[in-house]
Amino acid sequence: QVQLVESGGGLVQAGGSLRLSCAASERTFINYAMGWFRQAPGKEREIAAAISRSGGSTYYADSVKGRFTISRDNAKNTVYLQMNSLNPEDTAVYYCAAKRFPSYSGIYYTRRDAYDYWGQGTQVTVSS
Repeated sequence: QVQLVESGGGLVQAGGSLRLSCAASERTFINYAMGWFRQAPGKEREIAAAISRSGGSTYYADSVKGRFTISRDNAKNTVYLQMNSLNPEDTAVYYCAAKRFPSYSGIYYTRRDAYDYWGQGTQVTVSS
C-alpha cells in the first residue's frame, strides 16, 4: 500500500502563489499516473490537474488552466502543483492521487474512481 503525503498548503492572499508537494512512499511511484483533486465544502471532489507516468502529458481543469502547473520529479518520488494567481474560488482541500498500471506511459486520468491511492489532503485558503 503506497502512502501519499501532501504538504505546502496554507493561507494566502488573492493573487498570491503556493506550491503543493505530494511525496510517495516507494520507488514504484515512477510507474504511476498522478493527479491533483480539490474539494470545497459542500462540493464534490473535482479534478484540478493530472500528469502521465512519463510526465509528457498533462491535463488542467478549465478553472485552473494558465494558472496551475503540475510536474513530477521521479528521483524524489514527488509530484508538485504550482499554483499562481490564486483567487478565493481556489479555496479547497487539495488531494494527491496515484493510479497504478496506466494503460500506457502517456495517459493521464481525470476520473476519481480511476485512482487507487489518495493522500490525506492539504488545506488551501485564499483570502480576498
